[in-house]
Amino acid sequence: MKKLILASGSPRRKEILEQVGLDFCVFPSDVEEVITKQVPSDIVMELSRQKAEDVFQKQKEQDVIVLGADTVVAYEGKILGKPKDKEDAAAMLRMLSGQKHSVYTGVTLISSAGRETFYEETRVEFYPMSEKEIRDYVNSKEPMDKAGAYGIQGKAAVFIKGIEGDYYNVVGLPVARVSHYLQKM
Repeated sequence: MKKLILASGSPRRKEILEQVGLDFCVFPSDVEEVITKQVPSDIVMELSRQKAEDVFQKQKEQDVIVLGADTVVAYEGKILGKPKDKEDAAAMLRMLSGQKHSVYTGVTLISSAGRETFYEETRVEFYPMSEKEIRDYVNSKEPMDKAGAYGIQGKAAVFIKGIEGDYYNVVGLPVARVSHYLQKM
């Protein structure tokens, strides 16, 4: 099998790949992300492609598969990336409180034999959150490096009323679908 390279410094993506026993190395992309799309699914595919292409072009070996990924949270047409500060995180959480939203992850796999780009969408519903719950969660610092200002696999699990779709997509990588594409490649 070709050497798998994760074009991301995300500790969550790394943990997911390790959890399912894939052998890989990490080579984060440092490309400046340029968004030209408007639709969340198109945006994450565009960004995953940019990351994967950046890392693939830097490889000396030909026998590699580069995996690029990008995740965003979308609520009523608004993209919620990583919060800029505590106030931004609290505002995002207030927006999501008691509501349903979508989490999109775009994935690009590139090898010398070709490329695959796809996205996964998962619907997430939050219970209503009190101001104290929001403040306490933001003060935990957990939301600060996560799209939509929450980590479903962490302390925010208590806010989740339900999900429709792939749990791992919300964490940051739809690993079953990725594995399916890797087997095809």
